[in-house]
Amino acid sequence: MIFESHAHYDDEEFDGDREELLASFGERGIGTVINIGASLAGSEATVRLAERYSFIYGAVGVHPSEVEELSEEGMERLRALCGHEKIVAVGETGLDYHYPEPAVSLQKEWFARQLLLAREVKLPVIIHSREAAKDTLDIMQAHRAGEIGGVVHCFSYTKETARDYLNMDFYFGIGGVITFKNAKKLKEAVQYIPMDKILLETDSPYLSPEPHRGERNSSLNLPYVAGAIAELKGISYEEVVETTERNARRLFNVTAEKR
Repeated sequence: MIFESHAHYDDEEFDGDREELLASFGERGIGTVINIGASLAGSEATVRLAERYSFIYGAVGVHPSEVEELSEEGMERLRALCGHEKIVAVGETGLDYHYPEPAVSLQKEWFARQLLLAREVKLPVIIHSREAAKDTLDIMQAHRAGEIGGVVHCFSYTKETARDYLNMDFYFGIGGVITFKNAKKLKEAVQYIPMDKILLETDSPYLSPEPHRGERNSSLNLPYVAGAIAELKGISYEEVVETTERNARRLFNVTAEKR
């Protein structure tokens, strides 16, 4: 079964059909989902989803674009949520320089704090890094992120940068962008990254693969991603699904669910 390592089913884009969509996953080959908190409210919603659905687990954290909401009280809320039995990671957290706000200094501060939280609660970390390759690596290396473990979600950098993350024993979340014709740099990186370090993800409702680019994304589109990886690696689709599921279960310490 496909293991979806990064989705946002708490997002309002799913308010109209969330229950129906999630109920269809089992028969469509989606076995497990990690729902990712991107804000304090989103993290709390993630816990509620994990409590309702046996196949959903969660990560709690605050996305770099939302760090202006963080405070000491907010960090205490995240720390408390980390104690839930179905919370398996901290994140997503990191750096995003695509827009001028929030300030870089603020992003760096709360990124570092969430890395410290992950170390404290002994959970892997989910990294968001957009147009911030060097600073992300610098902060991760300074905080010995290799000892924490985790995944670089929606990896979008070169194979040279992938080498730096591999040196920290990190995993790589690969999603719909791998199907884009202009994704040459990512395709080269995926060819370079060992299969035992790749996870399948969608970042739903964002980043739909071809042929659904521009539409709302969901885990039902993961076969397109797995197929693209299989073609790049010269292996079978089934091997991609099986290996990435095994990888995700290892990273997040999630056993197979009973449906």
